[in-house]
Amino acid sequence: MEIFKTADGSHSLHSEQFNVSYHSKYGAIQETQHVFIEAGLRPKALIQKEVSVLGIGFGTGLNALMTCLEAGQRNIKINYVAVEAFPISMETVNQLNFGGLFEQENVQDIFLKLHESEWNETIQVTENFTFKKLNQKFEDLSFEPQFDVVYFDAFSPTTQPELWETPVLKIMYDSLLPNGFLTTYCAKGVVKRTMKAIGFTVEGLPGPPGKREMTRAVKA
Repeated sequence: MEIFKTADGSHSLHSEQFNVSYHSKYGAIQETQHVFIEAGLRPKALIQKEVSVLGIGFGTGLNALMTCLEAGQRNIKINYVAVEAFPISMETVNQLNFGGLFEQENVQDIFLKLHESEWNETIQVTENFTFKKLNQKFEDLSFEPQFDVVYFDAFSPTTQPELWETPVLKIMYDSLLPNGFLTTYCAKGVVKRTMKAIGFTVEGLPGPPGKREMTRAVKA
């Protein structure tokens, strides 16, 4: 696993196993902020005081960390479930620089708490943020409708095409409550057509830096 610095100063990883980067080279924090926080979480946070989030791909933990910080800033309750089949090592975690890139206090402590928490155990990370992580493959998941937002942050369709096909995307659809969102950096036509066939209403939104478009899918 190779650590590199993205254009906004935040770290990302390059997976030798899959030969793919975890975030955009144009900025890991910028990408998470744009794709998942602004397009997924905030529309729900404006109308709800409690939001349930499913993070598909725990990865570096950046999506969960920034969601936790958002919960504190907006004074809303967030229940977050993260799924990861291939966790990174604590040696790698301790080298990532996210803890020093935010204005809030105790960010590094929160970041480490997310990574050090036991698998399959729900923990109270902050007053506003509960967290549970599952060490499972995405295709093995099964949820009743319970989430307001899905952050679909799987590796790209070029790298793992099976994660962007009907079986896995149907699991995501079934996990969402009515009017729930799935947000992803991916804007491939074949993926959007698959989402529509499952029942999603699909929107193309402006992408983060370095990317023309992203996708938000809404469960009717």
